[in-house]
Amino acid sequence: MIELTGISKYYSRALRKSWVLRHIDLSIQQGEFVSIVGPSGSGKSTLLNIMGLLDEPSGGTYAFDGRPVTELSANERATFKREEIGIVFQAYHLLDDLTVYENIETPLVYQKRPGAERKARVAELLDRFGIVAKKDLFPNQLSGGQQQLVGVARALAGRPRLLLADEPTGNLHSSQGEVVMEAFRELHENDGVTIVQVTHSEPNAAFGTRTVELLDGRVVADTAT
Repeated sequence: MIELTGISKYYSRALRKSWVLRHIDLSIQQGEFVSIVGPSGSGKSTLLNIMGLLDEPSGGTYAFDGRPVTELSANERATFKREEIGIVFQAYHLLDDLTVYENIETPLVYQKRPGAERKARVAELLDRFGIVAKKDLFPNQLSGGQQQLVGVARALAGRPRLLLADEPTGNLHSSQGEVVMEAFRELHENDGVTIVQVTHSEPNAAFGTRTVELLDGRVVADTAT
């Protein structure tokens, strides 16, 4: 599904290159649940952002089902991201002036789905994550755990094949984090969604079926869990 070959990322500072990623080779198959771990500054979030088309590599290639993502035009990249990828952020990134219902519906609006289809999909996700009673509330009226569940629901609204999560429980209490991680487990086991998460948490990493460890921008371990 994902094929990263020679992915590098650096920033030029004072005529010198500050390397974040160094020649990453990584393959991820459809249906895997991959946890990317490593110390702060190892390049985890940068690698995830490249997979999510939030950042561009300085070198190397990114292919998705054999399609060279790194060669797509800006419009093609936007369409690809909208149709294939869902992203869950540590800081939630919900739209404050929209209700829970409207936040979840937003990706479907961008995909220009018919109103009846949007209504049915949002209702399904509200029920799935136990937030039907919250549908008319705004983000600032929710707990952190509830906001993150809304973020997960929004990321899944467009039925992406790839779900990316950057420290998805980093701002949550342990009990709230467990709810989110159990939701990920269910999505992986029951729906076959491919998930790639960045995490500092060993318990969260253990939810994955594979752990990739980064150190100083390089893959230093890749093991099944």
